[in-house]
Amino acid sequence: MISKAKIFDHGVAWEAGNSVTQGYQVNNTIYISGQFSHDQNAFVDGDIEAQTRLTLENLDQVLAGFGIKKSNLAYIEIYLIKPQEHFEASVRVFKEYLAGHRPAATLIGVTELASPQQLVEISAIAHT
Repeated sequence: MISKAKIFDHGVAWEAGNSVTQGYQVNNTIYISGQFSHDQNAFVDGDIEAQTRLTLENLDQVLAGFGIKKSNLAYIEIYLIKPQEHFEASVRVFKEYLAGHRPAATLIGVTELASPQQLVEISAIAHT
């Protein structure tokens, strides 16, 4: 039996305007939308390390919204512009963030993301 779904939003206008939520929980599984480097107002530009850090901070906000931590991450999908150029720096930040936790993961090189300045996006699946 499926329990009532729970959701989490960052509280920015484009979420409801685009009919999406940042996290969607059904039973013990949480599906997390692609996170990227934004604050409450807009996309925040920066190099790959800065964008990866802010993206992971936004991922942490979603996890906290469900009362869980990064150790609850089961799967992570990373979309990376210019993976040959940005791989080492983004993975270094990612490894620091995980601090020894080892979820399943996929890194996908892409030619574009939603914002022209965007270099990285991270979606995930977590459990409670």
